[in-house]
Amino acid sequence: MRTAPDSPDPGSAARHQAQAAVEEQPVWLEVNGQPTVTWMCTPELLEELAIGWLHGEGYITGLEQVRLRPCATDLGFWAEIPAERLQLVAEERRRPVLASGCGAVATYLATPAQISEEPSRGDPPARDRLRVLFKQLFHLGRRYQDTGGVHAAALTDDQEILFHAEDIGRHNAVDKVIGSSILAGRPVAGLGLLVTGRISAELAFKAARAGVRYVATPSVPSTLAVEIARRAGMTLVGRAVSGTPHYHRGG
Repeated sequence: MRTAPDSPDPGSAARHQAQAAVEEQPVWLEVNGQPTVTWMCTPELLEELAIGWLHGEGYITGLEQVRLRPCATDLGFWAEIPAERLQLVAEERRRPVLASGCGAVATYLATPAQISEEPSRGDPPARDRLRVLFKQLFHLGRRYQDTGGVHAAALTDDQEILFHAEDIGRHNAVDKVIGSSILAGRPVAGLGLLVTGRISAELAFKAARAGVRYVATPSVPSTLAVEIARRAGMTLVGRAVSGTPHYHRGG
């Protein structure tokens, strides 16, 4: 996979001028007949978004546990899951919160106490390799190149980008790549997660639940994210494309 364009795209400036706005639409999800969440999101990879969100919030652990049906006349989905999975989520008693995202992001409270203490899941790749992977991620970011106004996430095996998504919301982008991997039948556990924004507690919780080995960002993690990662055995890498990345190791 190429890590940078061979030459500047002559149409990039024109596209940026014409498309300097990010598409955003509401997309709803009902679980077992009950309204559960409405995302404000970039309307693509929506099945992936739904599957990734259900996984990250604990409703499913695999694709075999859900039947997902799209609405033919609206942007939304009906999900059917086993009643025992719904009960497990209820027993977690996670409170809905406004997450530390860009704008009002509805999610569920992520606390370190809800994460079991685990040994280290392994180290991230070397600094230079991380920089190459982020270069690949930025190269794939067509919406960002056109508008400068979206977040991106990617799953990697440290050799190449396996799944990539862009979205107006960084939590949505993470759900989309995790959902993409689940739909493709590719286990998420042991992979690396690259994100372009801050690593919040909610984002770290999703990554920990998925079995991700490390999360890396050009930005920084929050203190709660560091504690969640520590308990999960997961490493967080802040300032990942700088000359001096910050490693917060778990386990």
